[in-house]
Amino acid sequence: MSLQELRDLVERHARPDTAETVLQDVHVSAVRHAEPDAPSMSGVVWALIAQGTKRLAVGDRVLEYGAGQYLVASVDLPVTGEFLRVSADRPALGVGMVLRPALIAELLLQAPPGALPPAGAPAPGLVVSDASDELVDAAVRLVRLLGRPRDAPVLAPLVRREILWHLVTGEQGATVRQLGLVDSGLAHVSRAVGWIREHYAEPFRVQDVAALSGMSVSAFHRSFQAVTAMSPIQFQKRIRLRQARLLLAARPKDVTGVGQRVGYESPSQFSREYRREFGLPPSQDALRLRAAAARG
Repeated sequence: MSLQELRDLVERHARPDTAETVLQDVHVSAVRHAEPDAPSMSGVVWALIAQGTKRLAVGDRVLEYGAGQYLVASVDLPVTGEFLRVSADRPALGVGMVLRPALIAELLLQAPPGALPPAGAPAPGLVVSDASDELVDAAVRLVRLLGRPRDAPVLAPLVRREILWHLVTGEQGATVRQLGLVDSGLAHVSRAVGWIREHYAEPFRVQDVAALSGMSVSAFHRSFQAVTAMSPIQFQKRIRLRQARLLLAARPKDVTGVGQRVGYESPSQFSREYRREFGLPPSQDALRLRAAAARG
């Protein structure tokens, strides 16, 4: 089996309106038009590119991966990404799968003694690797099931499990295995990420979030930076600005109110940081978003 078959399958089954499929946690996509860098959240996913190249920026890291390579995101991080050099004749094609910690934990418990290395320091939350032939083979068989509704309910969970096994034993296994370890460094950072996302508009002391995560301040800083490529304060700022953008799309004339709602006391600071993040002042960006929505 080959990437060419995977390309054909993805192009056949990809829908223009959504990447979701009838298979639980399985996504396929065909991107036919180049778009500017788009801020979004990464999700906790595995994504394999069959055709094309994608560039992602998270914190101070930039990752680029292309055909035959895959991305693992072990934390839902604010990212900016774009597909490069796509066209209607040569779309970017890919398959992805949501990573469920419970399924990974089950695999780790069933692994033979010595089959997996011991847990180490927290690995980055976004990593890229070349896909093995076995991983591509499993991805092909998974996407094939989109055309086999009788077999899919029984076989898809087995193929998803096979993909997870290739991931936990592969080059980026440390990142994936962390998801299944309740007491891993990633688990501690994920607790902090979840708390900051829920309380993004509130000021906080790093030592308090470190204590919530069960870590010393120094260990928390190291682990958070290693996983997210950002400091906790930078992470909070990214979440605030993305939430502000969503609010401004509906309330383009209330820049000051939106800034206050997401936690900014100073309108000038809000406008300055918003422009640095999205390339335009809040009011202008809001008008652009509404115009784009009207066209779509």
